[in-house]
Amino acid sequence: MEGERQAPRLRRAYYDCRHGQLHLHNAIPAGGGFDELTSVICVHGSGETGRVFLPLLPQLGVERSVYAPDLPGCGESDPAPGVPFTEAAAQAVMDFAESMRIRRFDLVARGDGIAAARLVAAQRPDAVRRLVELGEGDPLPGDAAALLARLS
Repeated sequence: MEGERQAPRLRRAYYDCRHGQLHLHNAIPAGGGFDELTSVICVHGSGETGRVFLPLLPQLGVERSVYAPDLPGCGESDPAPGVPFTEAAAQAVMDFAESMRIRRFDLVARGDGIAAARLVAAQRPDAVRRLVELGEGDPLPGDAAALLARLS
């Protein structure tokens, strides 16, 4: 039907970062992303993986490319021996954005991933458009409308 939005393509991939391989889940708008809104990078807390954001990918990915990495030492990503979680996570996010040539992006963070997202925002203020912090115990919204409003 005309005007109906197509579901995004959901994928998993590996990217290189200074700590080795970075595994991530992503959603790409059906149109290939050429007319999309600002990309979103999701930052999970320690003890979690990018999977925690999977319920949001189909909804956020309709108009945006969305990336939910397993941060270093979590899930299927390589560890960063001797590097604290916050620092390794921030480095991995910045390395990923640079390798993908993502000039501006929004961050959605939860748990102690918030500290990593704040570090990215402080070190790359030119690149981070918005930072949305989800409370440590907050469940992800079942419907992304509230989150989309915070990203607008």
